[in-house]
Amino acid sequence: MITEDYILFEDGIENMKELYIKDLRKDQEVVEFFMVKACAVKTGSNGKQYLDITLGDKTGELSGKKWDVSDGEYPALIDIKEKEIVKVKAVITEWAGQLQFRVQRIRKANDQDGMVIGDFVKAAPEDPQEMYDYIFGVASALKDEELRALALRVLTENRERLLYYPAASRNHHAQLGGLLYHTKRMLMTGQRVCEVYTNLNPDLVLIGVILHDMEKLNEIDADVDGIASGYSFEGQMLGHLIQGVKTVDRMALEMGMDREKALMLEHMILAHHYEPEFGSPKKPLFPEAEVLHYLDILDARMFDMQTALEATQPGEFSDRVWTLDNRKLYKPANI
Repeated sequence: MITEDYILFEDGIENMKELYIKDLRKDQEVVEFFMVKACAVKTGSNGKQYLDITLGDKTGELSGKKWDVSDGEYPALIDIKEKEIVKVKAVITEWAGQLQFRVQRIRKANDQDGMVIGDFVKAAPEDPQEMYDYIFGVASALKDEELRALALRVLTENRERLLYYPAASRNHHAQLGGLLYHTKRMLMTGQRVCEVYTNLNPDLVLIGVILHDMEKLNEIDADVDGIASGYSFEGQMLGHLIQGVKTVDRMALEMGMDREKALMLEHMILAHHYEPEFGSPKKPLFPEAEVLHYLDILDARMFDMQTALEATQPGEFSDRVWTLDNRKLYKPANI
């Protein structure tokens, strides 16, 4: 018997995406398309199989579960891969303070569904070429000839990938053009900080911003839609801090850069995560390196807060944001 529910879920009529992650609320029933961010069939402590999946679109992502996977469902579910678009029927539940899909039905999207990739890919809110031009302009204005030459070389050699690369595989700025967006906003803030703290060397601060995350281009594997699929072998073995030090050291030697100047740049890259547990074996040892760390963390936290609050109704608290120490953020209703 073909039920109305079956037709709603299976046919390709009026399948334009209407519901986004940011729109979802507890106890809501959902029939909608999402992109698969992670997917695996696992076995629970009760010996039963279940689907563990993370679904997303251009506004965010949520984890989900489909409990009690039958032997008949198993072949189709293990065939679902990351980056594929799927249609799900689910109820939005809450677990440990986080919204979650309780999936009832799921299938892969097909050509008849008419999905548009732009609905599923998070992208920076500014044009990539315009962001690149802004950053290139800042680099061109550096007064120190050696620093200017290095910054322009790095930007020129990496232009193609910079136009789409994310700044992370998950978390802050994990979006199309995210690395440019992160860098541009840090540059804008850095320029103003240098106006207040006149003891800072602006050239050193600004090139530090341009270089600090550049090796994420080689740490993260990402496609032209800005979707990260994981980390490269070198990225897993070294990470972008060490990769960045290696690159600057090589280029500085090739360009005949003053050795002290090169080491200061390498130290800024190495120290910008500040703590050993976050990858930095050294804390900043001069003011420009200290400022770089706080520019970086400020932009990351503002991004995470903005993202969480965009999905929150006025007068309510957001879901817990684990990158912000699992805080729930409040969105005021009258301010």
